[in-house]
Amino acid sequence: MKRTIFTLCMLSLLLAGEWEIRSQNIITVRFEDSGEVLTNPGIGFMTFQRFNGDKTNEGVGWTEGFPVDYQEFKGSLEVPDHPMTSIAYFRVYWKYVEPEMGKYNWEMIDNVLRTAHNRKQTLLLRIAPYGSGTKSNDPTDVPAWYRKMAGEKQEWLTEGTGWRVDAEDPRYSQYFGKMIAEIGKRYDGHPDFEAVDLSIVGFWGEGRGSEILSDKTREALIKAYTDNFKKTPLIMLLTDEKTNKFGLSQANVGWRVDCIGDLGFWAEDKNNPGWTHMYDAYPQGIINFGMKDAWKTAPVSLEVCGTIKSWKGKLDSCQYCQGYTVEQLQYIIDETLKWHISSFNAKSSGVPAAWRPYIDNWLKKMGYRFVLRSFSYPEYATRGEKVMFKSWWDNKGVAPVYRKYLLALRLKNNQTSEVFITDADINTWMPGDNLYDDGIFIPRDLPAGNYELQIGIVDIQEHKPMIKLAIKGIDEEGWYPLGKIQVR
Repeated sequence: MKRTIFTLCMLSLLLAGEWEIRSQNIITVRFEDSGEVLTNPGIGFMTFQRFNGDKTNEGVGWTEGFPVDYQEFKGSLEVPDHPMTSIAYFRVYWKYVEPEMGKYNWEMIDNVLRTAHNRKQTLLLRIAPYGSGTKSNDPTDVPAWYRKMAGEKQEWLTEGTGWRVDAEDPRYSQYFGKMIAEIGKRYDGHPDFEAVDLSIVGFWGEGRGSEILSDKTREALIKAYTDNFKKTPLIMLLTDEKTNKFGLSQANVGWRVDCIGDLGFWAEDKNNPGWTHMYDAYPQGIINFGMKDAWKTAPVSLEVCGTIKSWKGKLDSCQYCQGYTVEQLQYIIDETLKWHISSFNAKSSGVPAAWRPYIDNWLKKMGYRFVLRSFSYPEYATRGEKVMFKSWWDNKGVAPVYRKYLLALRLKNNQTSEVFITDADINTWMPGDNLYDDGIFIPRDLPAGNYELQIGIVDIQEHKPMIKLAIKGIDEEGWYPLGKIQVR
């Protein structure tokens, strides 16, 4: 941290007509990027069916779709071979949310929310309608009561395999949609909900078949989300033009995909030789489906194809084990940054030690990263009057922050602590430079004396610091010191 004192003469030249000029010095404090990997709300890696402090999946596999198998918590939030996270991602099949028609398993969701909160995380939730099993009474099927109602036919079309139930049966949008609506009524705006994954059809809720839905069915399923989640952000799968554009017409929705890193997992498929998600699907879909600018108002949340461990090792028995080079890893990372990624689901699989420096550099750019470049304020303040300040911020990430947080100043000494909330709209701080100049009124009853001036980005409920800045000097409460100021 470097500090410069501008004399009244210099101040007159630089700021004439903008501040009321008084016979006092202006203190300007300058900062540089600390270079630290930060764990901040809504960005970075996430845990999957697990929480901070849990063990990662062994080998190159993962689990999904079933209620959380809780591990014994031993007190530490750290995971040795995985970055710290602020998001816990829970993906569960419909049948476990609504085991009986109209009776919802709120206890399951409440437990996940509670555990995430206790592990310093928020929850990203997807309710997947069904999985890919084919056996009767499969644990990944739709709820038993709905299967009985809809009948045993499992394929939506007469050719191929893949669709578990007929999405054009009006009962599907009626009952699946009602379940989503009830979740929205109960949880929309919950402070521990990070976002909801807008899932309507397909294995694991990945959207297969959405492009052939009738407009009536498509709109009913999407509106089950957009009509009932007005406060909690929505993120929808990048699926097809009609589905994505209708979602955008109803709300500020973000987007996600489930196969980041596919540079050739299916390239030898004789029916579609050479095809990959990273070259032939995602770049085109982002533009053609209208999602190119969605990141400006809602998050982009991406998911690994296979696991990062599987990318590194070459195994003939493993479809995802391709043995990527460092150059291929960097290409994948660069593409996600170009697409304005905020968060990444690595499926709670460990990160190879040799690749950790590349992952850490990725984390420094993922989402938002606020560097306070400079802050200027007068050397003293007068009770009952306004104290003006100027600030220059650099968002060195690739996205804004989407949830509501407040920029605050604090005056603190051994006897008094006073927090001042500014009206800065930090959700508009896009990547690059941002300016915020304003002032705060000093209360008439604030005791005179010398104070430390501090700054922080705080939550809207308790006004406690929530977002770490990429500068040095943070104190034990999460505030950053700017310097001394005298209150007269």
